Amino acid sequence: MQGLRGLSPFPCGRASRNDERSPVMPHGPRFSLACLALLTLAACSRYDITVNDKVVYTPRPLFADFEVPDDALRACLEQAIDDDRITAASELSTLNCSHAGIESLEGLGTFTGISRLKLSSNRIRNLNELARLTVLEELFLDDNQVVDPVPLYQLPALYRLDLSGNPGLQCPASGALLRVENLKLPAHCGES
Repeated sequence: MQGLRGLSPFPCGRASRNDERSPVMPHGPRFSLACLALLTLAACSRYDITVNDKVVYTPRPLFADFEVPDDALRACLEQAIDDDRITAASELSTLNCSHAGIESLEGLGTFTGISRLKLSSNRIRNLNELARLTVLEELFLDDNQVVDPVPLYQLPALYRLDLSGNPGLQCPASGALLRVENLKLPAHCGES
């Protein structure tokens, strides 16, 4: 066993026979350069990368092909697209536009991948556009001006819904939101 003392436990490297405590590098400089190149590419994912004046990598452009008339909603969507580096409408899965001053949801139906939507404390009244968000699971519409919840009845994945703080809400019919497991309604609709 004396002859095995100087061998490294690493399959690609060898420890020095003179100093068993010296660090062992299992890979050479090529491996280090490859790791450095990968880290550089990851850090520069927003930029074109060129070699000898030839573009070798161009990131996909952010999604911009949507029309939303409400300035506050458009600003919130643009920020979410930039923050999450969204390149297609269906990639946006979570959106938080609470306290944004939104009055209209027109155009939001373009983003069919939204599964969690937070629109608390705005001035939203009409929910028709939400009927297009068929993968929507969680919806927070508390403290708005919602009157008619009927567009939400057909959302097949919706299991969490907050409509509290909507004083003019027409209370949903019993069983209309059957799939919703966690439901919060305004006080005038009774216990929820």
